[in-house]
Amino acid sequence: MEQHRKVPKGRLNRAAGTLAMVLVMAGLGLAAGMAGAAQPASAPMAQGDALSGLVIVVDPGHGGYDGGARARDSGVWEKAMNLSVALKTRQVLVNQGATVVLTRETDTDLWEGQPENVSKKRQDMQARIDIAKACGADMVLSIHMNEYRDRSQSGPQVFYRKGSDDSRLLAGCMQSALIDALQPPKERSALSGDYFILQLDVPSVLIECGFLSNSREEALLLTEDYQYRLAQAIVDGVCQWVQMQAGLTGRAGVSLPAP
Repeated sequence: MEQHRKVPKGRLNRAAGTLAMVLVMAGLGLAAGMAGAAQPASAPMAQGDALSGLVIVVDPGHGGYDGGARARDSGVWEKAMNLSVALKTRQVLVNQGATVVLTRETDTDLWEGQPENVSKKRQDMQARIDIAKACGADMVLSIHMNEYRDRSQSGPQVFYRKGSDDSRLLAGCMQSALIDALQPPKERSALSGDYFILQLDVPSVLIECGFLSNSREEALLLTEDYQYRLAQAIVDGVCQWVQMQAGLTGRAGVSLPAP
């Protein structure tokens, strides 16, 4: 845990630049077009203000030199799928009034090469934390894909930092929303996990959207329609959490993970 580590000026400048760009694009109403392609009919277009005032960091896991997992059948790298889902998630979040900062918007890593005694992966992860700190994030959502040697394993799963009650509640809301929206054959429960990206003292979750090692799920995860359903479910989970935080009655069936 290095939450009080001094942030290098270069990282702060880059993080500030990222935030400024997102604020401008959101103000112009163009954030939904950042994916760079025409949206299918299934693209969620509903407008609202349920998340107005929230600054949410969306972190597409891996990128650049770090491809992450690789889909068994198609050979597509996880990094590309993470980014695609993250861009769609940003669109839905912005449509609900949130200010969204992405840790990356292209196929790139955040490794800067300094200091030499720190691994590429550690520098990359620290840079993502620095971006969240610099923009004053109220929430962090890290997007990933899962894999396992047993190809029968499937289903989305949400992870949170043990000891963080707000993150545990967010993970429970999001897990329920994913199950409701996707109706996966395997209904998993949210779990605590020791992930570097979850170290901040704001509600933070890591979302494993599905298994690239499962042929059926891989095929779904590669489609635009399923990715939009994932994005909408992720945002539904955030909205449920906001409602519960405000003392309102959330949707029935939300199952919170055990502490």
